[in-house]
Amino acid sequence: MRVFSYTTVQEPPEGYEDQAPYVLALVKLDEGVMITAQITDLDGDQLAIGDRVEMVTRKLTTEGPRGVIIYGYKFRKLLPRQ
Repeated sequence: MRVFSYTTVQEPPEGYEDQAPYVLALVKLDEGVMITAQITDLDGDQLAIGDRVEMVTRKLTTEGPRGVIIYGYKFRKLLPRQ
């Protein structure tokens, strides 16, 4: 999976203000399909078109008065093998 294109979201949709700014990318899966997903865990690393990424499960938002946590997929740069 590789980053096909990306942008930094400065003005997020309602409910995601606490995550801004964040990186949103068009990721080309190995099967050829492209999906839109948030890039996470950059920690100061630079993202570039063509970077290999892997899917990870992360918290998306908290919902309702009981604070139900909604999880989903995001992507991060592929970590080097040790």
